[in-house]
Amino acid sequence: MNYVGNHSLCSATEAKVSDRSEQPKAKISVTFVDKDGDETVINVPIGMSMLEAAHENDIELEGACEGSLACSTCHVIVTDVDYYNKLEDPEDEENDMLDLAFGLTETSRLGCQVIASPELDGIRLALPAATRNFAVDGHVPKPH
Repeated sequence: MNYVGNHSLCSATEAKVSDRSEQPKAKISVTFVDKDGDETVINVPIGMSMLEAAHENDIELEGACEGSLACSTCHVIVTDVDYYNKLEDPEDEENDMLDLAFGLTETSRLGCQVIASPELDGIRLALPAATRNFAVDGHVPKPH
C-alpha cells in the first residue's frame, strides 16, 4: 500500500496478488467403468458435467451433440441406485433421448445432464457397450 496524504493507494500488482488467494475449485471423485470393466478414477470440479469431465480425461464418452440434448451418445449408467436417487429428476427432453439409448437401464442418464455436486462424491458411472448415433459419417437415412 502506498499512502499519499490521508489516502491509501493500492497498485494493480497488489490487487492481482490478492486475487490469487481464491481457493481452488472443489472437486469430487468419479469412477468411469468402460465396456471391458476397466476403471478410471478422475477428480471432477463441482458444476462440471460428466460429459465434459470424460472428454477432459480422455474417457471414451462420445457426446455427438456436444451436450445439446439432441442425441443419446453420452449415455451412462449410474451403478449405485443410492447415487442415482441423489440426482435431479431427468427433464422430458433427456427422457426422450434416453429412449433412443443402447442398453437403457433403470439408472441410465445422459452424461451431459449429470452435473458434479458434493453429494455425488464417489459416484460410479458405467459406459454402455455401444451407442446409437444416427448421424454417423456417410449414413443416409432411407425414407419410409
